[in-house]
Amino acid sequence: MDKPDSSAPAGDRIAKVLSRAGVASRREAERMIAEGRVKVNGKVIDSPALNVTAKDRVTVDGKPLAEPEPARLWLYHKPAGLVTSASDEKGRETVFDALPEDMPRVMSVGRLDLNSEGLLLLTNDGELKRRLELPSTGWLRRYRVRIKGSVSEEKLDRLRQGISVEGVDYQPMQVTFDRQQGANAWLTVGLREGKNREIRRAMAALDVVVNRLIRISYGPFQIGNLEAGEVEEVRPKVLREQLGEGDGPKVKRRRPDGSPGAKPGVKGGAGKPRAAAPKPASEDKRPASGTGKRFGAKVPGTAPRGAEGGPRGRSGPDRRPDPKGRSGPPRRGPRPPKS
Repeated sequence: MDKPDSSAPAGDRIAKVLSRAGVASRREAERMIAEGRVKVNGKVIDSPALNVTAKDRVTVDGKPLAEPEPARLWLYHKPAGLVTSASDEKGRETVFDALPEDMPRVMSVGRLDLNSEGLLLLTNDGELKRRLELPSTGWLRRYRVRIKGSVSEEKLDRLRQGISVEGVDYQPMQVTFDRQQGANAWLTVGLREGKNREIRRAMAALDVVVNRLIRISYGPFQIGNLEAGEVEEVRPKVLREQLGEGDGPKVKRRRPDGSPGAKPGVKGGAGKPRAAAPKPASEDKRPASGTGKRFGAKVPGTAPRGAEGGPRGRSGPDRRPDPKGRSGPPRRGPRPPKS
């Protein structure tokens, strides 16, 4: 048996420590170090190639580093029109500008582009963010996609087999044609890689334009009945379960005024979700959900976009499960064809 390397420095890299403390992601922490904003034992450091232990005194912008908090995860229904970035050079409103004021500092797990909407995971833990973003996690992201015009099954087979667009290779996608509705068609697309604007670019290669894109699930977590701009915190027990560290998922929800929220949607029916095995989430397993409290967030100043053919003032799709158990599109719009 190999013995541990006794020459290896004790502790963890400073960027990892800052990330675990919720200060910033590892990459952002490295930038902060390069800017001279981090001190260890009273001395400014200029390189992230440093290990620290609990005995070291770390300050950021002159403030002592707080004790690391337990990893937390939130489900956020991102409205269209928000930038998934800590700041925007064009001055546009960001996801983080729209979050409730009493939310702690969080980072997004992956991104949704400006015109995309739906489920965005948020966490206070840089290590968890990195873990959930890695393709090796194997979590499927599902989207409802509305395209202008129509598309043949022959063309969709190109996506199912994997497609290359302008030198970028995309892995095979799970694609279902759900319904043609006038000049538009609705598809359900599942992918595990999530490269920048992957669905929009792949559809453009088929000569169709995406005019609405809604993420409805990320691995075992689904948007349920969250309204646009609302957030729900996943209880620690859920997180442990979905990462293979525990069981009995539940979800804690709250609004800014503390009032309770409704029960979240559960794909395939009501009841307690099954315990997930410690392996990549499967679409055959129920998403993590439960009862609790929900809190809302600020939504961009424009009027909410209603569902296709639906009443004004409603934002986002109606996420009641369709007969096949999918968390579907607006009930008045792109329902799957009747069998």
